[in-house]
Amino acid sequence: MIIGSCQQKTSVNSNQNQTKKPNIIYILADDLGYGDLGVYGQTKIETPNIDALAKKGMLFTQHYTAAPVCAPARASLLTGKHGGNASIRGNDEWQERGNVWSYKAMLQDSTLEGQRPMPKNTTTIAQLLKSANYKTGIVGKWGLGAPHTHSIPTKMGFDYFFGYNCQRQAHTYTPVHLYENENKYHLKNDTIAPHSGTENDGNPLDEKTYERFYQPDYSPTLIFDKMMGFIDKNKKEPFFMYWASPIPHVPLQAPKKWVNYYVDKFGDEKPYYHKKTEVIFLQEIQELLMQQWFRI
Repeated sequence: MIIGSCQQKTSVNSNQNQTKKPNIIYILADDLGYGDLGVYGQTKIETPNIDALAKKGMLFTQHYTAAPVCAPARASLLTGKHGGNASIRGNDEWQERGNVWSYKAMLQDSTLEGQRPMPKNTTTIAQLLKSANYKTGIVGKWGLGAPHTHSIPTKMGFDYFFGYNCQRQAHTYTPVHLYENENKYHLKNDTIAPHSGTENDGNPLDEKTYERFYQPDYSPTLIFDKMMGFIDKNKKEPFFMYWASPIPHVPLQAPKKWVNYYVDKFGDEKPYYHKKTEVIFLQEIQELLMQQWFRI
C-alpha cells in the first residue's frame, strides 16, 4: 500500500501563510505482498511508476491490514474500525439471495451481484474528507455492498466510482460489465466465468490454449484511464482518490504485450502446476512436523 501526496503551492496574503490541502492518492493493490514492489526491494518485476511515486509520497513500513481476506480488510480501511468492532468480518457472499456463485445468473439478475452491505450509519473516510471540501473518487474493486443497496460507493461518501461492485466478478479481468457510479458500464467481452480453466487440459506452452481469454476490454486498463480522468478533472482542488486495484489478485490474466515482454526478459520457464506442487508441499510440511514431533 502506498499513499501519494501532491502538495499544492503555498499562497501568501497580508495576514498569514496558507497551505492548501494536499491531494491524496491511496493505492490498495489486492494480494500485493510487502516485498513485491521495487521500492521495497523487489528486483524481478518492474514497477518504475509506483517506485517514483513512493519517493515523493509516504512509504509505509508499519501499515498492517485488519484482515487476511478482501471485504473486512477494505471495510476496516474505509471506516477505521478494527476487526473486532467492524460490521464486515469476512467474505460473506450473502447466499440466501439465491445462486450468487453462478456468473451467468448474476448477469441475468443484478440483485445477485455484490456482497452484504455495511450498516446505513457507517462513517467512511470519504465522508469525512467530503466534509473537508475534498472531491472523492474510487476506482477498482468495491466489495462492500450490492448494487441495489444503500452501501455503494456513491452513497458512502464517494463522488465518483468506476470498477467492480462485486468481488466475485473481479476474479476475471475481462468481465461483461463494470459499474460507473450507479450504472452498468457494458464491455465488449464474451461471457467467460471467473475461475474458468483451459479447455481439454491444454498444453501450457501452446498460445492457442489461452486464446479465448484474450478479450477486447481489459478492465485494469479501463480502470486506470477512468482514474486519470478523475484526477485531471479535479487537479485544481483537493481530491482523494482510492485506487483499489484488483491486480495482482487472481486471475493471472495480462495483455499479450506484457506476457511477451517478460518471456523475453526471463526466457522460457517450466510451467507451474499448482495442484501437483500443492501435494508435494503438504507432504513436505507433514514430514517436517513429524521430525519436530520426534525431537520433542
